Amino acid sequence: MADDTFSWDEYYKKIQGRAPRQLLLDALEKFPSGESLQAIDLGSGDGTETVVLLARGWHVLAVDSEPAGIKRLMEKVPQEGQAHLQTQVAKFEEVTLPPVDLIHTSYSIPFCHPDHFLALWEKISDALNPGGRFAGQFFGVRDTWADSKDMTFHTEAQVRAMIAALETEYFHEEDADGQAASGPKHWHVFTVIVRKV
Repeated sequence: MADDTFSWDEYYKKIQGRAPRQLLLDALEKFPSGESLQAIDLGSGDGTETVVLLARGWHVLAVDSEPAGIKRLMEKVPQEGQAHLQTQVAKFEEVTLPPVDLIHTSYSIPFCHPDHFLALWEKISDALNPGGRFAGQFFGVRDTWADSKDMTFHTEAQVRAMIAALETEYFHEEDADGQAASGPKHWHVFTVIVRKV
């Protein structure tokens, strides 16, 4: 990931038309249907998951540091869905998170600089309403990108310590070779769904 030629716009083009992340769909199953709930899609990227949330009746704050991502999102959201959508262009160290029932981060928060990660995690934890959930990924120390000084990587013990105050509903470690939009890579990822009690 330490690649000066990387472009988020090129990334969005490569993943165009992808399916929604299964993690979000699994997290949504844990909420009662028919209720009007509030979510933050933190690091909303191309907006695929935000569109799913809106289609299911959620009020969503989509946050991304890339104006191009927010632009792509707005192009996907039908007029009637826009009344339930707010957007915020902000870096992780600047983000403001209101109280919500779900915070979804699809492979995004590892892109927070290590100097700001603990403060970001505190904001995430504080923003969850009682009964609210966080669904997202932490990158592990054996990930291909772990030599990037601008990203944050964790051991399993560090991840478990961060989520200790929350009820763990799902925890999965992936440590395997695979593919990224940029090509082959080794993925070391902790995927979690945790609930504030």
